[in-house]
Amino acid sequence: MGLRGVSRGRAWVITTRADAAVDRPADLVDRQFAATQPNQLWVADFTYVATWRGFVYVAFVIDVFARRIVGWRVSASLATDWVLDALEQAIYDRRGAGVEDLVHHSDRGTQYLSMRYTERLAEAGIAPSVDSRGDSYDNALAESIIGLFKTEVIQRKGPWRHLEAVEFATLTWVDWFNTRRLLEPIGYVPPAEYEARYYEQLHRHAAIDAEDDAATPRSSMRDANDVMAGGILQHPPTDDRGPWGIPCGRASVDRCRMHLIARFAAGALGGILTPASMSLSQAAERLHDSLRPLIRPD
Repeated sequence: MGLRGVSRGRAWVITTRADAAVDRPADLVDRQFAATQPNQLWVADFTYVATWRGFVYVAFVIDVFARRIVGWRVSASLATDWVLDALEQAIYDRRGAGVEDLVHHSDRGTQYLSMRYTERLAEAGIAPSVDSRGDSYDNALAESIIGLFKTEVIQRKGPWRHLEAVEFATLTWVDWFNTRRLLEPIGYVPPAEYEARYYEQLHRHAAIDAEDDAATPRSSMRDANDVMAGGILQHPPTDDRGPWGIPCGRASVDRCRMHLIARFAAGALGGILTPASMSLSQAAERLHDSLRPLIRPD
């Protein structure tokens, strides 16, 4: 009778078939969307928006560490230029920070697997990674950010008349998302603040290390260790001039030992005594009482 039931959803029409023999980048992420620092893992994807003049497409590049959007573009065409522009923006945004050892993860869209896109990744030293076929979970983080974009902007503020309206709304949303939106996965702070905290801690640790290096004269400590290891304190020289030019006559062995102890003790405390501050004789006298147990009588 020609009757046919109505099915929910829509039927998918396959217009292309993937060639299994073609080499593709491996999946370097394996659904582990985690990074310990910026510029370690980027994820990329795009979505479509219906307007009165036809569909427009919005592409994003997201830094996984703080969920920060580092590149985006809106286009009326699905040509590679549009996603490549988003990648260029991301590389420019991270200029000076270095993108070595960075992984770029995307789906198997022809735009991301095109020669121009993969060559640009190779030129920038970025390792490409693609998910498995037809599995959105393998690019779940990018899908999640796009879901927020569609919910917070496209669905709330439509209908959309043209590309320019979508582009301006995307610009406004990306700025708000990066600088003011609170994200639960990173502790309810905006992505920009989360990154700023990371770099602040990194610089603080570097400053502390630099202060420690400046406060500890390693050469003096090394000399002192060499003195102890070589047994100079146990077997002082018998000539008139000892180590570092310290007077060590045969009749003043104890005093020579105190001079040596005073010298490396001063170095361990962060400075070497000079005649302008204190003579070695004065240092020896002051340290005599506390260091006498270390002196082996002849």
